[in-house]
Amino acid sequence: MSFAVLALIVACGLVGPVMAGLPRFAPPVVVGEMAAGVIFGVTGFGVIHPAEPTLAFFAEVGFALLMFSVGTALPLRDPGLRRSLGQGLYVIAFSVVFSLIVGYGLAQVTNLHRALVIAVLMVTSSAALAMPVLQEAKLSTLQLGMVITAWVTIADVGSVVALPFVVVHGSARNVILGGLAVTAATIMIWAVLRWVRQFEWFRRYRKISHQRLWGLDLRISLLSLFVLAWIALRIGTSVLVAGFFAGAIVALVGEPKRLAWQILGVAQGFFVPLFFVVLGAQINLRALVTHPSDLLLALALSVGLVGVHVAAALCARLPLGSGLIASAQMGVPAAVVSVGLATHILTPGQGAAILAATLVSVGAMAIGARVLVGDGRAMTTESVASSS
Repeated sequence: MSFAVLALIVACGLVGPVMAGLPRFAPPVVVGEMAAGVIFGVTGFGVIHPAEPTLAFFAEVGFALLMFSVGTALPLRDPGLRRSLGQGLYVIAFSVVFSLIVGYGLAQVTNLHRALVIAVLMVTSSAALAMPVLQEAKLSTLQLGMVITAWVTIADVGSVVALPFVVVHGSARNVILGGLAVTAATIMIWAVLRWVRQFEWFRRYRKISHQRLWGLDLRISLLSLFVLAWIALRIGTSVLVAGFFAGAIVALVGEPKRLAWQILGVAQGFFVPLFFVVLGAQINLRALVTHPSDLLLALALSVGLVGVHVAAALCARLPLGSGLIASAQMGVPAAVVSVGLATHILTPGQGAAILAATLVSVGAMAIGARVLVGDGRAMTTESVASSS
């Protein structure tokens, strides 16, 4: 690891915002970051070596911060979410059933013979992607938008919790103990933070921190994240649970606006782009092109994950566009590929297939937003009342 390689990785990370800012073709930021990693990684010039220890550790920190960001994006304090949880659970029940059926079927006909891994990929969603789209389309305050928010939030939380059990890199016992330990530590940290916020001395320190730019809220959040990550790794589970639960702490306690900007600077400014660049460097796109089985897997996953969400929406009597929006995903597939490659559960070609299907889901989300905006039913609450 050298400053030259670090500079190259940061430069690769800039490709994401440049591509995302194009006036017509505007893919998500992570697309450009992973594409740059592919060019300079295993598929391309081979300049970035993902297995280098320092770089691998930085990528793991980026992975934890990615899951932390996913956790903070959950609208856990939104009253509309709580009111819509029942309908969200109603939709997710259909989604889980369809995901298990599709997961078992694709495990028989593709080269990824892990039905539960495929099922998790089918059922998951991304609140971090869906929420901004709903807000931009002015749907987030409508009943339909709240139902979609509840749906993707439940899918997000459930798939992250289930993921260590289907991508086991230790014993199932370690995964269970690690999950319980992280859960207990999360609850304890959340309770302590709520308790100390009642004291004048803590409010005084936060005020001074704001005035003197100490970044106290950020330091506490990162301390929570790294303690949970240490606990998770010590017991033998994944940092993805630790990162996600630490983010959930921030979402539950209430995230100050300045903390959001601080997290944005640390996570999105360096570590998360580094993670996606290194992830792209690990992917072997040549295998996806040269091996028909990997290409078939990419196509099957693309059709399956969009189809499962659309079918669940229609069965719950929601508009077609809601299923397309809910199909968007990024964090969990990235976690599956990252952990799968590290533990040799996945081949580089299979990892490329999963990420290709993920990009298809992002495109489906964009189409779904346009469909809902153009649909007169999305502008009223009556269209959703029939789904309860």
